[in-house]
Amino acid sequence: MKKNNFNYLGILTGLALSLFATGCASDDAQTTKDDSVGKGQKIDLAYVEWDTEVASTNVIGTVLEDLGYDVNLISLDNAIMWEAVSNGEADAMVAAWLPETNAAHYEKYGKDLENLGENLSGAKLGLVVPEYMDVESIEDLTNEANKAITGIEPGASIVAATENALKQYDSLNDWNLNTSSSGAMTVALKQAIENEEEVVITGWSPHWMFATYDLKYLNDPKEIFGGIETINTMVRKNLKTDMPEAYKVLDQFNWTTEDIETVMLAISEGEDPKDAAKAWINDHPEEVTAWTKDVKK
Repeated sequence: MKKNNFNYLGILTGLALSLFATGCASDDAQTTKDDSVGKGQKIDLAYVEWDTEVASTNVIGTVLEDLGYDVNLISLDNAIMWEAVSNGEADAMVAAWLPETNAAHYEKYGKDLENLGENLSGAKLGLVVPEYMDVESIEDLTNEANKAITGIEPGASIVAATENALKQYDSLNDWNLNTSSSGAMTVALKQAIENEEEVVITGWSPHWMFATYDLKYLNDPKEIFGGIETINTMVRKNLKTDMPEAYKVLDQFNWTTEDIETVMLAISEGEDPKDAAKAWINDHPEEVTAWTKDVKK
């Protein structure tokens, strides 16, 4: 009987200690969350599945997560991304190409957004070919690559610009635009270069392919693809009031072509986007410190 009582008492003591430890762990977790900048507050970041946006969104998302925010990355079609931030279904995006590429979207949704300005300068897009091809301008094209341009997703701004180029350039009057995806486009580019074949793609920079291959933009005398652009950060109205510290981080987010291409290249070589973002953040504490300057708990 005493033995049974001892066992029963031991069970109760063990259970009590277990509950106490669990309670302490919960208290510690709650304290950590409450003491963080984000305090577990949810923030939705919208992006489009382009290499640039996958890289930038994972990096800024990880920075916000490290500050204690519950970050949700939402992959959307380009037009839907703009709409989602404008109507408050998403909180922010770091993927607005201006002034030309996303001009139509900005005109349609801009009044319902807050433009925090550029997070990257020197962006560009146009028709791209390998350096070994003997052509320098869109006007010089004749029958290269079987008169076919390898594009990305239908509805992408660069695809729309290319469709316009087919109409505006006499050299492209009987050419075809084959849309696919950004991933399929880079696969086609890789295969062509490995075989030293001709290929014309819808390209943009920053992009890891410029760090991997010898490529060149074709001159665009009619300026169908616009000039040098910036990638801007857009947030929903009232984000500054609802999440002032997250707003401040997004407002201060700014990096270089070299920065983003480092992350993009790692992802293209098979690294998980979140892991690539963490690695870049660990290697660039000064940049992250600048983005989180004056952010208070």
